[in-house]
Amino acid sequence: MAAKFIIEADGGSRGNPGPAAYGTVVRRADTGEVLVEKAGYLGETTNNVAEYTGLLEGLALAFELDADAEVEARLDSKLVVEQMSGRWKIKNDALRKLAIEGQGIARGKSVTYTWVPREQNKAADALVNELLDSRGSGSDELEILRRF
Repeated sequence: MAAKFIIEADGGSRGNPGPAAYGTVVRRADTGEVLVEKAGYLGETTNNVAEYTGLLEGLALAFELDADAEVEARLDSKLVVEQMSGRWKIKNDALRKLAIEGQGIARGKSVTYTWVPREQNKAADALVNELLDSRGSGSDELEILRRF
């Protein structure tokens, strides 16, 4: 029986564009148990690119855990949710490339995209800020990866 996962994904930039990072958390859908969390520094880019990157990293991690998993991706980015669900057009070339990459990861898989209020996306948001704050304090850390 395929696992059911919830991905919580976020991205942020300090300035738009500005120093940016993504964060993603993969949980078991039935218990909420965190299985893996990841954050990465992206350099200078836009908030939307960071949001998309959080989603792509979350999808990759979830399907690494179980290639047949059913996944619900939860993001506080209405733009990413609507574009990945096919309801909004993608006019920006950089975002279109990321969306195509995400569609490739999800092709043939069970993936739904859900918009959630920012308050319900705190774990992924905290990872973004943890990485951006560490970079601001002179750390050379480019990625956080924690498996539980």
